Amino acid sequence: MLFGYTRQAYYQYQKHGQQQAYESDLIIAEVLRHRVLQKQIGTRKLFDEMHSFLQKHRFKMGRDALFTLLRANGLLVRRRKRKGCITTWSKHHYRKYPNIIKGFVPNAPNQLWVSDITYIHVGNGFAYLSLITDVYSHKIVGFCLHKSLAAKGPLQALKMALAATSDVSKLIHHSDRGVQYCCDDYVQQLKYRHIKISMTEEGDPLENAVAERVNGILKVELLEKNYSNYGEAQTAIAKAISIYNYLRPHNSINNLKPVEAHLMTGNIPKKWTNYYQKRMQKKEAEMVV
Repeated sequence: MLFGYTRQAYYQYQKHGQQQAYESDLIIAEVLRHRVLQKQIGTRKLFDEMHSFLQKHRFKMGRDALFTLLRANGLLVRRRKRKGCITTWSKHHYRKYPNIIKGFVPNAPNQLWVSDITYIHVGNGFAYLSLITDVYSHKIVGFCLHKSLAAKGPLQALKMALAATSDVSKLIHHSDRGVQYCCDDYVQQLKYRHIKISMTEEGDPLENAVAERVNGILKVELLEKNYSNYGEAQTAIAKAISIYNYLRPHNSINNLKPVEAHLMTGNIPKKWTNYYQKRMQKKEAEMVV
């Protein structure tokens, strides 16, 4: 007897502990492999991405156990806080269009694009990243990094998106009321292709929620806090967008990658409620009370 246990029980305990340590090392190695390209990918998405790996090795691990393992090894993601700058100036003389997408949920690609501009830290200043995202698939279809907030950046992103899309007959373009999207050059590009124009009305970020979410994913998960020069930032952004489109799963499109969802049509199960539906449900609840 060893401390009240049989010799057999003692060795079984030792073997079990060694097996657990072995499994943990393999799982951590797989986590680090995923984070080579997606440094800030969260545990929930990691768990979904590692499903086939866990099955292949017959590891019985749930999501909570993965959280515990990563926490014990200092591998949980910490979200970064940033000081930003203003990218939207809407006090201009150009026409501002109404919001026509309230309650609209696309059921195929190229029915609704959302556009936005975000800042990137470069040296001691900023560069400005213009993005166009397809709401149905969450695929970034156009992008451009520009040294200023001039309309050239958003225009270049729009031209990229249009060049890769053959059919825009049912397309709505939604943006904020910034001067870049309201100026003549940008509006004429949309009207020439008979694309409907929609803009936010209340200054609420949730009116352009998908665009805001994409900005956040890129800056928090896939881009560095600062780049030493403009060329380095351009290269990093192109790589980050490729990872976002081809490798990153999204809860809002049933954990598919955007390029996969972009080839589909019909309803894709989502794990979020439409912003306008939430607002209506809240009002209805208040009326009932």
